[in-house]
Amino acid sequence: MTVVVSDLSKSPTRIAEMFDAIAGRYDLLNHLLSAGIDRRWRKRAIQALSLTGRERVLDLCAGTADLAISAIQAQPPAARVVGVDFAHAMLRVGQEKIKQGRLSDRITLVRGDATRVPLADGAVDAVTIGFGIRNVENTAAACGEMHRVLAPGGRIAILEFAIPATPGVRPLYLWYFNHVLPRLGRLISRHASAYGYLPASVGAFASPDEFVTILRQRGFVDVAAVRLTFGIVVLYTGRRG
Repeated sequence: MTVVVSDLSKSPTRIAEMFDAIAGRYDLLNHLLSAGIDRRWRKRAIQALSLTGRERVLDLCAGTADLAISAIQAQPPAARVVGVDFAHAMLRVGQEKIKQGRLSDRITLVRGDATRVPLADGAVDAVTIGFGIRNVENTAAACGEMHRVLAPGGRIAILEFAIPATPGVRPLYLWYFNHVLPRLGRLISRHASAYGYLPASVGAFASPDEFVTILRQRGFVDVAAVRLTFGIVVLYTGRRG
C-alpha cells in the first residue's frame, strides 16, 4: 500500500506552516532517516562550488541552515552566506545553531520567498539549495531568481531527492520511502502529514532530465545532474554564463 497525500499544494503559507510545525525535530529526523548520509551529500554539494575563500553564497530554502554552515566550515570556506527561507521557526532553529557555532558574523538568515529573492542582481557568487526546490510553488521562477542574483560565472549546487532507477534498488527504496519513512517521521515529529508529503512531493517533482532542462531554459550553462547514493539524491550543478 502506497502512502497517499491528497494535498500537494505548495503555496508558501502551507509549506511554511508545515515546516514550522516540525522545525524542532527536523534535524534529528534528517540524520536519522538518512542514516547520517545527509552530511556527506551537503559536503559534496559545497565541494562542487570550488570555493576559494572569497565567495558570497546564497543558500536558498535554507531551513535550519545546515548547508549554509557547511559552506562556512568548508576548506576553503565561503566568505559570507545569506540564507533565505519563508519558514520562521526553521530559521529560528538555524539562528540558534549559528549563534552556538559563533558564526553570526559570517551567516545571515533572512525570511523570504525563493521566487522573490531579496537580493540585488549579481549580488552573489554561488547559490545552494538543499532539498528545498521541490517545495517551491513555481520552480522555473525560483531558477530565474537564482540566475538573476548570481554574478556572471557564478555557480549553483542543488541537492534534491529522486526515485532511483536501478532495478534492485528501486523497489526497496520505494518500500522504505512510502511505508517506513512516513511512519517514523509521524512518530517522531508528531505531525500527521509532513512525512507523507515528503515521498509524495518527490514523486511529483520534475525528473532529473526535466529539471536540467528548466535550469538551461533559465540561462544556466554546463548543467549536470549527478546521482548520489544509488540515485536516491541528485546533485545538480551549473553556472551562469
